Amino acid sequence: MSPEQKRRGALLLSLMVGAAALGFLMFGSLGDNLVYYWSPTELIDAGTKAQGASIRLGGMVVPGSVVWDEGGKSLTFQVTDNENTVTVHNRGVPPEMFREGIGTVVEGTIDRAGVFQATRLLVSHNNEYRAPDQEDGHMDDPFKSVEGL
Repeated sequence: MSPEQKRRGALLLSLMVGAAALGFLMFGSLGDNLVYYWSPTELIDAGTKAQGASIRLGGMVVPGSVVWDEGGKSLTFQVTDNENTVTVHNRGVPPEMFREGIGTVVEGTIDRAGVFQATRLLVSHNNEYRAPDQEDGHMDDPFKSVEGL
């Protein structure tokens, strides 16, 4: 075998190994690691197929549905897409911005009783910052010049 043939053989072998590794990642165990994003309606429509799957459930927190058990550090609330509602149970302290009427995304699984068991709780918010109002009802202009400086 000439040196040119050895080099081509090594290149072909490394390309085949790379293609096999990429194929395994794409079609092998990747399906076990996928997290689906569903609305309450999609979750309910999936029925028993949704049980045990890792899901991100998105919707609005139903006003009046939040029950916080400080002793057990658990939180129960309902999420809606204005069509269907799902009860969510979360252990641990929720994010500081969590409240009724806010958009939320919870990650977890649905149990046989139809309760979504959350392992992660996120809140949706916009990226707009507003400075707090002053006592007289207006905000100071942060860009006005200060005399004497």
